[in-house]
Amino acid sequence: MEVVGKIIQVLPEQSGIGRNGNPWKVQPYVLETLDQYPRKVHFEVFGEDRIKMNPCAIDQLVTVSFDIESREFNGRWYTSIRAWKIQQGDVTQAAAGVQPAAAPQPAAAPQPAAAPAQPLDPMADVDPFDASVNDGTSDLPF
Repeated sequence: MEVVGKIIQVLPEQSGIGRNGNPWKVQPYVLETLDQYPRKVHFEVFGEDRIKMNPCAIDQLVTVSFDIESREFNGRWYTSIRAWKIQQGDVTQAAAGVQPAAAPQPAAAPQPAAAPAQPLDPMADVDPFDASVNDGTSDLPF
C-alpha cells in the first residue's frame, strides 16, 4: 500500500536487543495526507539499513510504501505500519504533471466501397405525407 503526504513529526529513534541477541532500530514518523480532509498516519521504518536509505525531514513531501500488520498481546490488538520504501517528493503529483507521449494513431481503417448511385430502398425518396403517392393499395386511412 502507499500513502502520500508531508512529514509533520520525526519521533525519537528506538533501539534494543532482540531475544536472539541481535540489535534492532526503529525510526517512527508522523505523516499528514494531502487529501481534502487531511489525516495523520504514524508509521515506522524498521532496521538500521532502511533508516539510512530512507531519511525524512519535517515538511518534506513523501510517498510511503508500507505493510500493515496487527498482532494480539494479552487480549488487546496492536497495529503497526512499517514502511519498506520512502520516495522523496510527491510522486503522484509529479507523474500527473508529466505529459504522456502521444499514442501512435492506429492505421486508417479501410474505407467501404462507394455507396451505390441508387438508394437501396425505392421508397427512400418518397415523402410519406404526400397524398399523391397513395395509389389506393394501402390499408391506411390517409
